[in-house]
Amino acid sequence: QVQLVESGGGLVQAGGSLRLSCAASGRTFVTSTRAWFRQAPGKEREFVARINWYSGITSYADSAKGRFTISRDNAKNTMYLEISSLTPDDTAVYYCAAGRIGVNGYDYWGQGTQVTVSS
Repeated sequence: QVQLVESGGGLVQAGGSLRLSCAASGRTFVTSTRAWFRQAPGKEREFVARINWYSGITSYADSAKGRFTISRDNAKNTMYLEISSLTPDDTAVYYCAAGRIGVNGYDYWGQGTQVTVSS
């Protein structure tokens, strides 16, 4: 099994920045891709960004390009999501996920961390 634990959420003012963390443990060697998703109140969960754990190649949802940066620290087995110029529309629960090598989709999910942006 793979365990994912998010942290770094909280209440921030519009215009501010935040860095979320996703610490992984367990059989992480079976995973190759990790990603961030978010779910705003009353909306479906949406993809934000992903990173290939071995190559470091990243990709972003169109809505995330420019203000969101995904990164990793292999030594700490931790993924990050930096968000700048926060707006109230960024208010959501942010989840990290991991996908197994050779398998489409994400099998492992964290419990989520709440980000609330005040105007």
